Amino acid sequence: MSVPYKPRYPLLCAPLKVGKVTLRNRMCSAPMGFPDLTEDGCLTEGAIAFYENRARGGAAIVTVSEACVDYINGKSHGRLINLQNPGVLAGLTNCARAIRRHGALASIELNHAGALSDFDVLSEKRRGGRERFGPSGMTLPGGEEVREMTAGQIAEAIDRFASGAALVKRAGFDMLMIHAGHGWLIHQFLSPLTNRRTDEYGGSREKRFRFALDVLKAVRETVGPGFPIEIRFSAMEAAPGGITLPDAVAFAEAAQTYADILHVSAGGEPDFHITHPPMFSEPGCNVRFAAEIKKHVSVPVAAVGALNEPEQMEKILAEGQADIVCMARALLADSELPKKVEQNRTDEILRCIRCFTCHAERMLTQTRICALNPQIGREYEAKFDAPPTRPKRLLIAGGGPGGMQAAVTAAQRGHSVTLCEAGDALGGDLRCETNVPFKSAFPKYIATMKRRMELAGVEVRLNTPVTPEFVRSFAPDALFVAVGAEAMRPPIPGLDGENVVFGTELERRENEIGSRVAVIGGGLVGCESGLYLALSGRSVTIIEMRGEVAADANPRHRPALLAELAAHTKVRTGLRVAEITPEGVVCESPEGGRELIGADTVLCAAGLRPRTETVDALRGTAPIVEIIGDCVKPDIIRGATWRAYHAALDL
Repeated sequence: MSVPYKPRYPLLCAPLKVGKVTLRNRMCSAPMGFPDLTEDGCLTEGAIAFYENRARGGAAIVTVSEACVDYINGKSHGRLINLQNPGVLAGLTNCARAIRRHGALASIELNHAGALSDFDVLSEKRRGGRERFGPSGMTLPGGEEVREMTAGQIAEAIDRFASGAALVKRAGFDMLMIHAGHGWLIHQFLSPLTNRRTDEYGGSREKRFRFALDVLKAVRETVGPGFPIEIRFSAMEAAPGGITLPDAVAFAEAAQTYADILHVSAGGEPDFHITHPPMFSEPGCNVRFAAEIKKHVSVPVAAVGALNEPEQMEKILAEGQADIVCMARALLADSELPKKVEQNRTDEILRCIRCFTCHAERMLTQTRICALNPQIGREYEAKFDAPPTRPKRLLIAGGGPGGMQAAVTAAQRGHSVTLCEAGDALGGDLRCETNVPFKSAFPKYIATMKRRMELAGVEVRLNTPVTPEFVRSFAPDALFVAVGAEAMRPPIPGLDGENVVFGTELERRENEIGSRVAVIGGGLVGCESGLYLALSGRSVTIIEMRGEVAADANPRHRPALLAELAAHTKVRTGLRVAEITPEGVVCESPEGGRELIGADTVLCAAGLRPRTETVDALRGTAPIVEIIGDCVKPDIIRGATWRAYHAALDL
């Protein structure tokens, strides 16, 4: 007998009427930019597919990000959607249609950078006639001069928002978002730090609100009643003298006259790790701002910031902290999160690990990718992935991230997959971090991938090393070698001592680690392992031969990690480890001086080396042999999942 459907999270799955539209649930896709645009700011097929993926995944609202209302003077990044380009309409229309055809509401974020226009673009690349202006004159940290906006420029900026609103409504969007946070132009007017005007647009709190309210009023008059307007704003700034929560409450009370949804974020332009909480922050740490504002307003409030867990999001709604939960990074890791919540399939959700790969890659290569989800950035290509002409019998050696990703992808494409892991559990080197609180998403990742393999029909064999003899007896059509890497053992006297633990053994041997720890190696593994041990109450010193630590961390994660290290550990750079003794680590300075760094336990995190011997032995044992993951070159999880996914597609 079939069991009647009952949602496990009824509030998350409940509809919500806003204006003339109805949200199908309370889980929404927050604005995320997709940098694959044309040079003149038009949407590409790749960008449209990126947003369509979130609609297909069940989000109630999918908000297209970074639509610039003034492409000459208000452009903040290298490539944004250009609402002043007459040719942008077709792409906008196709994007709105792509979102709407899956039952989601299509929204789009309108923005103007103001004083931060082209902040990250080289001056020689700027076009003639462009100038930086903001509420008040100032000099930016990079030395760029900002001019105070005239009354005419203020009026023109308001008109730009209204014109942009008219265009996106014409394109078929169901609603729109006004970006009034994160340090951009409207935020600059709201903040006492950047608005020092003495006219009707500055001074008192109410006068600082005026520009934002004038924009809202002009947009409302343009789109008419019933067309939902969502306004995104920051409820606080970290710098003294900035926006405070009482300021934000007062603004919310005023803004609800024109706005249908109040989207409560946090942080100004320098406050990246407030706006985008790192793995060291508590999940949902910014929800408290939405909860306070909701007490004072009558329109729906949306909460955002490190929201990943259905249980927590259901609780937010149940306790009346917000009416809507918005996710960005979580829907990069798993765009089907809302659909899986509605279908009671939460054990299949791939949780974001907040590693900032998505943000960092945007900075480094102007692309959007995800460490866990190799489909991000190739959504358009995926539409043309043909099924295999002949299903194959695939053997995978290794149950780390690469092996598991290859197994899931290949099995979902119709291949018969057997995964063998030499150890007694899946996860590979991720297992050494399963006890780390700020890596709590890692054991969930392993559990989810195990569940996905089960659903895809993958046969998993633990305690089964793959040898050349095993491969020949198994006779697969293809062999994927994903046997990972092992700890490097530098030629340091005393490294074989009983007081030495390797980073790859952390989870297994943690109970052997004493109260004073010296960490050899200031790379990402050493720093994060040392931080974990420090947070667990130990005194930790990290020793690095180079002049800096965490050099292999991405540029968004690294500042947050360095701040945590400074608060909880001692970091010693420029020291070479000469010897390990029962008393600790003997180090040499560049000048030749020696010192003992006392420690009960020495954690060696001097790097990883591929298991080359195992790989070489398996070459030529099957018609197709692919080498994936750390056994090619030790890398972060992104490298393993990305290569594994594409190897499975090529099969």
